[in-house]
Amino acid sequence: MTLLEAIEARHSVRKYKDSPIPEEILAILRNKVWEINKEAGLHVQLVTDEPKAYKGVMAYGTFSGVKNYFIMAGKKGDDLDEKIGYYGEQLVLLAQTRGLNTCWTGLSYSKIPGTYELEDGEKIGCYIALGYGETQGVGHKVKDVRDISNASDLTPKWFRKGVDAALLAPTAVNQQKFYLEYVGFKDFSKLPKVAAKPVFSMIGYSKMDLGIIKYHFELGAGKENFEWA
Repeated sequence: MTLLEAIEARHSVRKYKDSPIPEEILAILRNKVWEINKEAGLHVQLVTDEPKAYKGVMAYGTFSGVKNYFIMAGKKGDDLDEKIGYYGEQLVLLAQTRGLNTCWTGLSYSKIPGTYELEDGEKIGCYIALGYGETQGVGHKVKDVRDISNASDLTPKWFRKGVDAALLAPTAVNQQKFYLEYVGFKDFSKLPKVAAKPVFSMIGYSKMDLGIIKYHFELGAGKENFEWA
């Protein structure tokens, strides 16, 4: 499965089978975690065979069978949430290509002592549940292209492909609070520019959502075709 195919196939899953993840797949995921932490300066951690984090009051009746998860953490800062979204979705789609299911989790988990480490000035932004789902999940309703972008007959085809990929990105309670704008050539740029903007939400997580949709847009549009404004 390619990453673009993973975008189409991936849906949030909250109930998991009692099936261990093979060591060869865990090795792939751990290597990706290492790459992300090195590149982005995050402190992502993969926890396996630990059943308590998703059995708290917040998760009751919603999640079941979760024994594996990513802890998305990093240095406190204005860009932390967006980085967590951008790089966390890389882990989500990589897991999907290996036959695993996932679910972004903002609140429905408990922090279990001894399962993670935090350096001075670091915080946990969210968890991502991981494993073999009882189902493959279901698709969510998406907004119209015109509601979240300025895509038209006048914008390049790659821009529309990027918008379509972004519309399939997971966002907090499926709010899709973002806007993508084809800006064009500005400031003597070699490539046309695209602006991605969060839209205010009472629920929050809009910056994290922005990171997720930017990664989806890059996969759909092709990073070689544009640069971010």
